[in-house]
Amino acid sequence: MKFKKFLTDNSGEHNSRNQERREINMSKAATKKAETKSKNSTKTKTASKATRTEPAEPIINQRGRILQQYGTVIKLPIGLEEDVCLKSVNALNQVLADTITIRDMYKKHHWQVVGHTFYQLHLLFDKHYEEQTELVDTLAERIQRLGGIALAMAGDIAEETNIERPPRGREEAPVQISRLLEAHETILKECRKYAKDADDIGDDGTNDVLVSDVIRTNERHVWFISEHLVNAPVVEAK
Repeated sequence: MKFKKFLTDNSGEHNSRNQERREINMSKAATKKAETKSKNSTKTKTASKATRTEPAEPIINQRGRILQQYGTVIKLPIGLEEDVCLKSVNALNQVLADTITIRDMYKKHHWQVVGHTFYQLHLLFDKHYEEQTELVDTLAERIQRLGGIALAMAGDIAEETNIERPPRGREEAPVQISRLLEAHETILKECRKYAKDADDIGDDGTNDVLVSDVIRTNERHVWFISEHLVNAPVVEAK
């Protein structure tokens, strides 16, 4: 009986120790698993953070709100009322659209001109293109200085210009020049009107840009290219 009781007590104690060991092992395993998970999570966060904040990596595919709508002006301390600035901006954007159009027409004709005057016209068209490009920048910057938004994209220019669009194909040199002369006249007529309007409302800066830059440049271009349409003898005088 005593031996049986000893075995029973010893067996109970043995089971109790085994249970205790199992609980300790399970606790250790759980602790290790939690530590591993925590380390992996930290690594992931660190890697993710490094990816987001890497200074040499560009942040692409961004879009945002429009800071200023086209057709509006912001008030700048330039001594002109908002309605004056808006009127001048609208006029200048029309001149800008037509100037961009004639500039691009000059480049088109520069590439496509043919005939015995190719060399002279090829160089002249490109020179006028560069000078019209300077006018584009002058007009756009004047618009921005007035607090407006300058037209820029080709699609917008095509919608706003008053100049007839030439065909995609190549035309004869006299036709190219005729198109340019008509475009110049369109710009000159509107510039004279807008310059007077700017003077009437006290916008001397816009008046100066239109008269000193746009009108004078376009008048000189008309003179240079119109002489190529004079039917004068080349070799033998009549």
